[in-house]
Amino acid sequence: MELVVNGQRTYAYTGGKPFDAAKPTVVFIHGVLNDHSVWILQSRWFANHGWNVLAIDLPGHCRSEGPPPARVEDAARFVVALLDAAGAPKAALVGHSFGSLIALEAAAQAPQRVTHLAMVGTAYPMTVSPALLEGALNDPQRAIAMVNTFSHSMLAPPPSSLGPGTWLHGSSRALMRRVLASNREANVFHIGFTACNDYANGEEAMAAVQCPTLFLLGATDQMTPPCATRTLAAKARNAATVTVNAGHALMSEAPDAVLFALRDFLAG
Repeated sequence: MELVVNGQRTYAYTGGKPFDAAKPTVVFIHGVLNDHSVWILQSRWFANHGWNVLAIDLPGHCRSEGPPPARVEDAARFVVALLDAAGAPKAALVGHSFGSLIALEAAAQAPQRVTHLAMVGTAYPMTVSPALLEGALNDPQRAIAMVNTFSHSMLAPPPSSLGPGTWLHGSSRALMRRVLASNREANVFHIGFTACNDYANGEEAMAAVQCPTLFLLGATDQMTPPCATRTLAAKARNAATVTVNAGHALMSEAPDAVLFALRDFLAG
């Protein structure tokens, strides 16, 4: 599905179902150097179980036009504008990593529009190491390898996300290389990491959130360790935490556990 958001063409995967204003809506927001495909299992399940699904490519990523958001606040305003473009008065927001900060900020900017907030593989502050920031800018292929080393726990049971024989590290690296190459005018890798590192409004945003919040975390996550959610959890009004046996790449390492946690949360 293509929508025009802020004058730019935006791609949103719908799970193969047409948008129906009578149904509830869930928006899936990917992290740095990812796209809508990281949510493939979860988005297809919700699309086939009574939900409108908008699994987006952020601006400047893959099939979406426009400059990549340089600040979390800018990306959040894009998400609110996306709801307007889709004709969705309200939606649940599900974000992973960078996307979790975007979902948080959007829920704070438009609390009346957000029914549920699910923050997957999240942390605040989401500090990025100087080595990764420098690598994303000057040696992206090396930084991609570093991110994948830190993102996978090696504990994921088969069949994993795509079935027996799937190589999670290899498929993740291939996706990141494809997303990086999709924008020849801007380094979406460095821009995204910088936006995560610079975001300083997390506590104020969480205090403004009115809807239920889910912290969905990987037990062995080295990129955003579970303990790094304490600051936000202390500010949340109505929050639950679910920890699954995975690293930072939760959706591919523990796809069913992530799906079941989201299903139960949004059903509430």
